[in-house]
Amino acid sequence: MSLNVIDLIKGQLGPALVSQAASQFGESESGISKAIGGLLPAVVGGLANNADNPGVVDAITKASSSGILGNLLGGSSSNPIITTLLSSLFGDKIGGLVNSIASFSGISNNSAGSLLNLVTGATVGTVGKYAADNNLGASGISSLLNDQKGIISSLLPAGLSLASFGLGAENWFGQAKETVSSVTSTAKDNIAEGVATARENVSEGAREIREQFENNNNNNQGGGSIWKWLLPLLLLIAAGYFLWKQCEKKQTTTTMTSTSDSTGTSVDTAATTSTPATTATPVTKTDENIDLNGVMLKGYKGGMEDQMITFLKTDGYKNAADDAALKDKWYDFDHVNFKMGSSTELEAGSQGQLDNLVAILKAFPDAKIKIGGYTDKTGNEASNVKLSQARADFIKAALAKAGVGAQVLGAEGYGSKFAKVDAKASDAERAADRKMSVRFAK
Repeated sequence: MSLNVIDLIKGQLGPALVSQAASQFGESESGISKAIGGLLPAVVGGLANNADNPGVVDAITKASSSGILGNLLGGSSSNPIITTLLSSLFGDKIGGLVNSIASFSGISNNSAGSLLNLVTGATVGTVGKYAADNNLGASGISSLLNDQKGIISSLLPAGLSLASFGLGAENWFGQAKETVSSVTSTAKDNIAEGVATARENVSEGAREIREQFENNNNNNQGGGSIWKWLLPLLLLIAAGYFLWKQCEKKQTTTTMTSTSDSTGTSVDTAATTSTPATTATPVTKTDENIDLNGVMLKGYKGGMEDQMITFLKTDGYKNAADDAALKDKWYDFDHVNFKMGSSTELEAGSQGQLDNLVAILKAFPDAKIKIGGYTDKTGNEASNVKLSQARADFIKAALAKAGVGAQVLGAEGYGSKFAKVDAKASDAERAADRKMSVRFAK
């Protein structure tokens, strides 16, 4: 399975950056997050579509050493690498892309434009860093980008498509153009067939009417005059009726076959309509005071700290007979996130929850835990297991450094073994499978 570079880039666009961007641009965090969710597949798609462009590959190579990843909010908008690259990727379609994202996410066009620069900076910086870390040359970067063509369109959020960005589907992701041509050709063939059938039916109807006319004429020589004007009228009505029925039949067939899944977008050759998917409004969580024997920890009500403290205070751990009674209950970290592709660097805001876990273990010195790392179903499984194991080991080492190492009995990376969301689902949906967790153990 090909590496999904979007999963690498998300580490740079985590909750901490979303919060900072919302504050800097004067937008809601949900709007910023929604905009990033639409921009990221579009930018990666633009790179994939230009995978063999030497200028694009060169920009990615330079970005890894430009320091842009360390200053996404401050340096992306004015960085010449980014502005030149965007022009190469989207040309005169940039305005349409920005307008679509602004409308989709409910933020201003100025904010959407700034986010486009930011996301592009995070993308090329991340891909460039990955290439440098893995010794990928120009051909390796091109191959990596080409691998993204099969998955990008499926990652666009509901309500967005390449067409909605003003990007011609015939120029994106390989087979789209062939699909459109095939559909158009089929529609033409169907219409031609319908016209031919209609002509045959009209001819047959005319023959029957003519025979009836001749029979009547023979039976009543004096009554034939009415047919001089009635026959042409009947022929005209019959022709119109058969043509209408046949074309209606073929148009229905064309409409039913005009949606292409090859790029995840709809080819609207027969004026079809679609009902937009309903998206759930994200629930905003706010840190509250969690009571740890009189000491107040900052955490979500019902979050990891709250659940663990409640379990320990109610003697749930003490009363558990053995490890088997504890192994099925995992507590997911709410704040601990690693930077893209890293197993040694945490995002800003992660350390606070690790400190909370240390405080809980020190308050209950008899409690023992295990650490678990997880990924979603995308990417190479061997790499997923390796990364999740390294991250679990990092947290275990951090707890040991904080003085509670004796209470950590183990750490294991499970890769995508327990992932539930399909690999073709949106990135936002698959985020539920990418996590770090902890459970009590004996």
